Amino acid sequence: MRSMTGFGKGEAMAPDGTVFSVELSSVNRKQLEIRISLPAEFSELDTVARRILGSGISRGAVSLKLTRSHGAGNRTAVRINQDLFQQLAESCVEIRTRFGLSAEFDPATLFAVPGVLENQTPDLEQPGLVAAFEQAVQNALQAFLAMRNAEGEALRQDLAGRMDFLRNKLNAIRPFAAGITERIKQRLLEKLEAENLAADPHDERLLRELLFYADRADVTEEITRLESHFGQFASFLNNDHEPVGRSLDFLVQEMFREITTLGNKAGSSDISPLVVAFKAELEKIREQVQNVE
Repeated sequence: MRSMTGFGKGEAMAPDGTVFSVELSSVNRKQLEIRISLPAEFSELDTVARRILGSGISRGAVSLKLTRSHGAGNRTAVRINQDLFQQLAESCVEIRTRFGLSAEFDPATLFAVPGVLENQTPDLEQPGLVAAFEQAVQNALQAFLAMRNAEGEALRQDLAGRMDFLRNKLNAIRPFAAGITERIKQRLLEKLEAENLAADPHDERLLRELLFYADRADVTEEITRLESHFGQFASFLNNDHEPVGRSLDFLVQEMFREITTLGNKAGSSDISPLVVAFKAELEKIREQVQNVE
């Protein structure tokens, strides 16, 4: 089981000395959402990065950021825009002559003008350049998934402990639930007697009506379904082969539905506090499940 939050960084060097550095980070999201930030000259590699990330991640808002640097032997990464530099230099000479300014002129000052110095557009056909980028993404993804797995294990242990709490609460409800039908039947007979309505406890028709209303409060079905959900939840917690976040979220919703129905049907002062505690813990589980991939 994996968490949906994580971070990873990876690097790789191309044969020409270009060093790719990739950072991956993610936060919770119901679906997979990939945001990629690449220098303009590497925009064509967007699809390459998405393919690699899509093969290893199924949920979360994932951000990829690429930076590149150059080895000592790579001297072609930055070049001077000769045309722009010439235009600026000629304009400087013209202005100096027209206004009689000092003849001193430092060409290096023009390097600060935007566009004079520019990155050399990389040739993506160079041998090993795209492969180095792919390796950097793979390295970042490996570190990223390792962090997700570590956080996922912590989530697994937390959720397992909370499910034990729910089982204990359901076991505490069970004895009170066992006698609900008989208690409601007796309560109806007492109410009839209090209203001075003659009621023969041996009247078959009366007993059928009493059982009809009493059976509506029987919560055996809800308890059975909750036990089934507990078992399924545990199996998903131990599933390390595929994403389980959506399945866990669905089971939590079903457990909320069953425990709510149980509380409404039982209508018992003994059961109500247990149902409230059950729901409070289930809400904490719901929040944690939102972090699971």
